Amino acid sequence: MATILVVDDELGIRDLLSEILDDEGHHVILAENAGQARDARARGRPDLVLLDIWMPDADGVTLLKEWAAAGLLNMPVIMMSGHATIETAVEATRIGAFSFLEKPITLQKLLAAVELGLNRGLQGAVNAVTQPLLHAQPQASLLSPAHEQDPPQAPNVNEPMLSAGGRQQFDMDKPLREVRDEFERAYFEFHLAKEGGSMTRVAEKTGLERTHLYRKLKQLGIDFLRNKRNG
Repeated sequence: MATILVVDDELGIRDLLSEILDDEGHHVILAENAGQARDARARGRPDLVLLDIWMPDADGVTLLKEWAAAGLLNMPVIMMSGHATIETAVEATRIGAFSFLEKPITLQKLLAAVELGLNRGLQGAVNAVTQPLLHAQPQASLLSPAHEQDPPQAPNVNEPMLSAGGRQQFDMDKPLREVRDEFERAYFEFHLAKEGGSMTRVAEKTGLERTHLYRKLKQLGIDFLRNKRNG
């Protein structure tokens, strides 16, 4: 699990990025302006920073310069903007930004950039470790006899969702829209429980693009973060 600092003055973007990154297993710290970002960086070094360029108190490039001058730019920083010019992106890269994402940010580009950024951050740590330490733990130890003998028990995902007869019960006297929502809610809760809260696997199972899946779960009032924690 990586610690990722998200700096953006738009609440909707902060919330969406936080949900996506949390679902990927990361610890997310949110900041809505440069001042909060400075405070967060002062408390500790994140593994990665997603930094908006245009903010009300100070722009992201200025903050990037401050961190570079103070010797605090020792983590990958991905700049984000919907209005930046090529010159701005080049300047940010010259200062030390790892990469640049143009808004609106697609899910695929976000996850790819985050993965590359975290790999870049890990590379520096790996280079500081000696070769014997890299091979200190043999590959065979990753699966011990205890693991082989006692595999984790899968939760009975059917139990809370199926009636005694093995079928979900719906009130057919209700309006179609209400019954449909109840069915969809049961359907997605079933797959969330079955897949341990993994949005990636649920998206594959249901055939939905992940961004649409997030919106659908919100519309149905399903707390997919709780499902992930329970999973």
